[in-house]
Amino acid sequence: MAERTADVSESGEAGLKRMRMRSWRRGTKEMDLVLGNWADANLEGLDDAGLALYDRLLAENDQDLMAWLLGQSAPPGWAAPLLARIGAFARDRLRARLGA
Repeated sequence: MAERTADVSESGEAGLKRMRMRSWRRGTKEMDLVLGNWADANLEGLDDAGLALYDRLLAENDQDLMAWLLGQSAPPGWAAPLLARIGAFARDRLRARLGA
């Protein structure tokens, strides 16, 4: 997939808003729930490099993201650490909701 380059004229707040919206409006409900909740909880704490990496991840299709998160296929090296964080967040959130 072609790498998306950030709009240099986009303000920090506008970039966060755009990434949150793209996280919640993925195309599949499963990815909306995983990425939307992670974005709400974590985006503001990321540095510029982390935001750029997350923005790059948002350019990937949902089927690949889900396969990578579920361990059905290996993610690309650039995405593996971030996907591990997102997957751990989703598992912890699910456990908390189930009371486990």
